[in-house]
Amino acid sequence: QVQLVESGGGSVQAGGSLRLSCAPSGYLYSTACMAWFRQAPGKEREGVAGMTTGAGSTYYADSVKGRFTISRDYAKNTVFLTMNSLKPEDTAMYYCAAGFLHPTCLVAGKYNYWGQGTQVTVSS
Repeated sequence: QVQLVESGGGSVQAGGSLRLSCAPSGYLYSTACMAWFRQAPGKEREGVAGMTTGAGSTYYADSVKGRFTISRDYAKNTVFLTMNSLKPEDTAMYYCAAGFLHPTCLVAGKYNYWGQGTQVTVSS
């Protein structure tokens, strides 16, 4: 079974930066959207940044606009999430996902491939 493998999480102080990476272990079927989601303890999973794999259109949650950037290296089939100006409220488990095309690419129910998650902790 194809899996998405994330890396790049860690601990950082507020105002710092991290870059997360996500690569599939094999071929992904019907994956016109890719995205990063996050889930903090006691909270629902939240779509953070998404992009269409064809046109490369990007979408962001209001809470991260201007600070986070989703991008893709097509040659390496890797998706990145660059996170700048990190805040303590960004602390969460971050998940990479690949799935069906839909508006904003930020609806968790439209995704059929998920990574195991990588922890991001931002201290004040």
